[in-house]
Amino acid sequence: MTVFTHNDKLEFASAEEVGTMQDQLLKKHIQYCLENSPFYKERLADRDCENCSLKDLPLTTKMEVSIRNSEFVAVDSPEVADIVFSSGTTGWPTRIMYSQGDLERLAYNEECAFKACGLTASDIVLLTCTMDRCFIAGLAYYLGVQAIGAASIRNGHGTMEGHGEVIKHTNPTTVVGVPSFLRKLGYYLNEQGIDLPSASIDKLVCIGEPLRDAEMQSLPVAVDLEKIWGAKAFSTYASSETVTTFCECAEQAGGHLHPALGAVEIVDEEGQPIPDGQPGEVVVTPFGVEGMPLLRFRTGDISFVNRAPCGCGRTSPRLGPIIGRKKQLLKVRGTSLYPQAVFSALDEMHEVSEYYLEVHSDGDLSDRLVVHLSFSSQPVEVDVVLRRLQARLRVKPELIVEPEADIRRVVFTPQSRKPVRFIDLRS
Repeated sequence: MTVFTHNDKLEFASAEEVGTMQDQLLKKHIQYCLENSPFYKERLADRDCENCSLKDLPLTTKMEVSIRNSEFVAVDSPEVADIVFSSGTTGWPTRIMYSQGDLERLAYNEECAFKACGLTASDIVLLTCTMDRCFIAGLAYYLGVQAIGAASIRNGHGTMEGHGEVIKHTNPTTVVGVPSFLRKLGYYLNEQGIDLPSASIDKLVCIGEPLRDAEMQSLPVAVDLEKIWGAKAFSTYASSETVTTFCECAEQAGGHLHPALGAVEIVDEEGQPIPDGQPGEVVVTPFGVEGMPLLRFRTGDISFVNRAPCGCGRTSPRLGPIIGRKKQLLKVRGTSLYPQAVFSALDEMHEVSEYYLEVHSDGDLSDRLVVHLSFSSQPVEVDVVLRRLQARLRVKPELIVEPEADIRRVVFTPQSRKPVRFIDLRS
């Protein structure tokens, strides 16, 4: 049974039309949860779900999904088609179970996202993200490429040399990957004499790291990518639990939600709505999920939403860049900041080749920041970097300079599917 709704036209519909359709989809989703999810049968037992709106429903936390995991499963074992793991809140990754209908929904979601940033059946897409190790992203992008009718090249976490050979022999038009890796790959290929701006690639779909700042201006990594590759770079955001992707369109002005597939809210610490444009926690209700349906899922990610019509013609809400994660908020001598602020400052310094951030408890209700970094061949004074960081962050971190190979062993580990740039050692 497939319970999700195909509706491409809804992305361009009026606010009234979208509101009416989403009310219907929400009621259908609530009814499915009541009939099939042990967790929501209990959670919603004393509520009048026939007449409730989205904001009347209880919020669902990552911790609940992690601790009461099996109670969220809404299908029988024979209907489970795929099992993946997301990063957990209890020290162990959280199990997420998808039905065949969920995989079809995932393919449709990615098809909508790829279409928004200009992909067609004529494209050839190089995937530099893995499909193994219980990771959903690589499978999601592969399914989306297939749904759109394009050709896929599943090279995964290959070496730079390997990606170079693939690009040379297959002439892809689009590359999907982590921005920091694609930047290094671009520099490597240029050093090998490959003129990327003259090559076939005209689109970069970037995952796992933001491309824009809180003002929606391009971060240095986005500027570098478009210059190195001669291609447009599009940012995406997704989570394994919600089976939902926000991807930028050709306007590169925030990731569109597909309204037939879900609703997005931004809330404060108490779970109260925050006005559009102001940062808060991203809450997603994914419509039409069968395996592990969720209501008002608190992602733990901090961003903001823009509901104004987009230049592409879509009226669907756009999610801004992820400013940080709620549990990663740092307090340093009275100043609050997220690790992303440190990363953005370091990314602007081309003399810094690699880095990661350690955070320790300082014993006086404050955090101590330690930045491990390596320098490129360009000579630089450590004090200069420290002053520039202090000016940007309004706090003074400690700096430890190490060989690039040592930094990369920490950042790129076999145990992690993404670059590890934040290490939380607070008690």
